[in-house]
Amino acid sequence: MIRKLLSLIILFTGYLSCYAQNKEVLYDFQEIPQAIMVNPGINTIYNWYAGIPFISGIYAQGATSGLTVNDIFAADGLDINQKIRDRALNALSERDEVNGIFQVDILNGGFRSQKNPANFFSFGMYVEGYALNYWPKDLAILAYEGNADRLGQRFDLNDLNTSGQFINVLHFGINRQIKNNLTLGARIKLYSGIIDIRSTNNSGYFETTLGQNNLLRNTLVSDMKLRTSGLDALIDANDNGSSVTSLFTKRGFFGGDPGLGFDLGVTYNLNDQTVITGSLLDIGLLYHSSDVTNYTLKGGTSVEGVEVILPDALNDPNADFWEDLVDEIEELVPFEEDSKNYVSFRPIKFYSSIRYNFGKQGTPIAADCECDNNAESGDRSLYYLNSVGGQLYAISRPRGPQFALTAFYQRRFAKVLALKATYTVDKFTASNVGLGMSLQAGPVNFYIMGDNLFSYGNVADSNYASFQLGLNIISWERN
Repeated sequence: MIRKLLSLIILFTGYLSCYAQNKEVLYDFQEIPQAIMVNPGINTIYNWYAGIPFISGIYAQGATSGLTVNDIFAADGLDINQKIRDRALNALSERDEVNGIFQVDILNGGFRSQKNPANFFSFGMYVEGYALNYWPKDLAILAYEGNADRLGQRFDLNDLNTSGQFINVLHFGINRQIKNNLTLGARIKLYSGIIDIRSTNNSGYFETTLGQNNLLRNTLVSDMKLRTSGLDALIDANDNGSSVTSLFTKRGFFGGDPGLGFDLGVTYNLNDQTVITGSLLDIGLLYHSSDVTNYTLKGGTSVEGVEVILPDALNDPNADFWEDLVDEIEELVPFEEDSKNYVSFRPIKFYSSIRYNFGKQGTPIAADCECDNNAESGDRSLYYLNSVGGQLYAISRPRGPQFALTAFYQRRFAKVLALKATYTVDKFTASNVGLGMSLQAGPVNFYIMGDNLFSYGNVADSNYASFQLGLNIISWERN
């Protein structure tokens, strides 16, 4: 049972090293309809839009702090074991991590109210997977070097901190221009959990000291838990040759774990040229009640290894002393398995920005809009060729919030082309240069953006990489 728990944790820990979460290039990029997803209170400049199903929003982002693939596997002539010791075991701390997200829009659209043009409604559905894994420093040292030369050192079990979800999200939002200088927005989200795995808030230690009846005494004090939902069904479907896709579809379309969440956003024009914005995303939770399996290891014990007492041991030459030791540990430190329901909270994300517009152009991007709500009645940013400003991003994490600070410059070329360049400093890199492009060809809008562009020459040596792209149909006029 203990070996099963550890195997699940190790397997999941390796699986998580994939993605990260900040969308700083997309944020407040008004020409792209999907910007409303990171700020429900953005100033909308179109009458309606329809995302092309499954390709209106494709997003992935990956990050790791403290270590890259190239640090360990580069062909630099150094011994790999020494690199592991110097660059991982001795250099990383329990606050280093990999974390992230991928997201694919199934449907995405929005439209302005015919009766009250100040109201803009958005709706859609997307699938999302996020992952978080902190570096288990003490456990990595114990696994790699053992405990023989570390008598008296306590290996902290709290270093194990990992979680991840795969969910489907159905959403509906309203964006309302309250005044010429104020726009508010809110969105409700219905979650359907497909897979959830988490092992957090663990505590305890493992310690080796000199023994009394044997050479060494091993002490384990543990309060650890691994919670899963949807995992067993996925494993069974894979083992039995069943359709994993149909399982995902069933659980994703509200046959999985139910949940509820909200997004909030605001845009406020201090004057014609200065704008501040803010948003809170994924204020929500899921209730895990289907296909739940929890594993716990709770208790404490001290054992002095395999004790062979002669001549009594000779009375049973077939005795399995090692198995007796394992049974003793499992008896003293109970390993339990249950199916109790549990609640998980979504990682809350916060964005804010201040933007200054300059270089006034003769005709704003939405000047040909015949609707009552356009650039003249709301955000006048699109009268200007240029925008500069700063953005702040934060996300809640088990070991404390993470922050990112971004400076940006945006350039508009009439209503055909808009470019946004960003420079971001965060936990993962201090030299993240990003670029986004929105191209308008008649009613067709195509956008693409990426982060940490200078690292693309050698992704294996990068701490951060992301991309996002999509295709929409936009109506600038009232039908």
